[in-house]
Amino acid sequence: MTNVSIIGLGQTDVKEHWQTSLRHLAWYAIEAALDNAHINKVDGIFVANMLAGPLSGQQHLGALIADFSGLRGVEAVTVEAADASGGAALRQAVMAVQSGLMETALVVGVEKMTDLVGSPVTSALALALDADYETVHGMTPAAVGALLMRRYMYEYGVQVADFAGFSVNAHANGAVNPLAMFRNKLRADRFASAPLVADPVTLFDAAPTGDGAAAVIVTNYERAQDMVPQPIRIAGSAIATDTLAIHDRKEMLWLAAAQKSAARAMAAAGVSHDDIDVLELHDAFTVLAALSLEAIGFAERGEGWKLARDGEIGRNGRIPISTFGGLKARGNPGGATGVYQIVEVARQLRGEAGDNQVSGATIGMAQCLGSAGATAVTHVLSK
Repeated sequence: MTNVSIIGLGQTDVKEHWQTSLRHLAWYAIEAALDNAHINKVDGIFVANMLAGPLSGQQHLGALIADFSGLRGVEAVTVEAADASGGAALRQAVMAVQSGLMETALVVGVEKMTDLVGSPVTSALALALDADYETVHGMTPAAVGALLMRRYMYEYGVQVADFAGFSVNAHANGAVNPLAMFRNKLRADRFASAPLVADPVTLFDAAPTGDGAAAVIVTNYERAQDMVPQPIRIAGSAIATDTLAIHDRKEMLWLAAAQKSAARAMAAAGVSHDDIDVLELHDAFTVLAALSLEAIGFAERGEGWKLARDGEIGRNGRIPISTFGGLKARGNPGGATGVYQIVEVARQLRGEAGDNQVSGATIGMAQCLGSAGATAVTHVLSK
């Protein structure tokens, strides 16, 4: 178990922030987290970002955001691991505090995904794939999701409509989250008939990209007890990797990195699957939700979709997921997604989730994936 606790949380809503700059979004989340932690300085900043270069024309975010947030002079760097950047940035902060090199560290995930539309965004998102063996042939993240979904359907004899429960659940939770990008409910019978994005992936199957920022402040466990009423302990933290290109994997339908990082984080935390009260997973596509549940160990291979069908992933189910809407309804702000997940799990454990609250939640897990699971970052939080 780590000696690191969360003392501050901050986030913006996820939407098309056309009139708000990248630096302003980060500042809003940081200011909220500092206020929440009742502090005004930190020893280091870890900025999670995926696409500021191609989409915002801005790199060197560590210095930019430290300066603009009134923290000029503080050690600050950017952490990039595609869609898993947020989780990876928190992992660096955990190691910095755990080692004693930093007393207090700030993690902020920020992304602007909607200022450009069409092919520039698709091309930018494809940077997370293997340039020599995937994108050179026109592959996109949606295409990879479609290949995985098609293979899953073939291997396990399921239909597109069988994945509907994931999106229905996400939208039901997003509908009562005031910070969600989409607050509309979704009917299961409309899921499979939505317009195609990449056959068989439909518009109701893929998570929408959005703009947003979320921040977390961590310090050592002993110090946290005297600083805030409800510190949340980061009981376990782990990163694992797999092949970048999915054709190089021994088993295309097995997220090995997700399995390894979850197992390591749970072992470090000393918890079992039965102890997990809430799970935020990377539902960029519904097939990834099913594969993640299987890799983490909440379902047998080929049966992850059944948890959605049988209502086991709802807020009152066996393993509640996407409790604030997940990527599908809350929105997917790229490299910031992993930090949003941590904020959401921490709010559940604090009992501050409002209409999204999972009753009695004391232990939660957050797992974000880079691309189709080439990187997987898992954190276990405890009340």
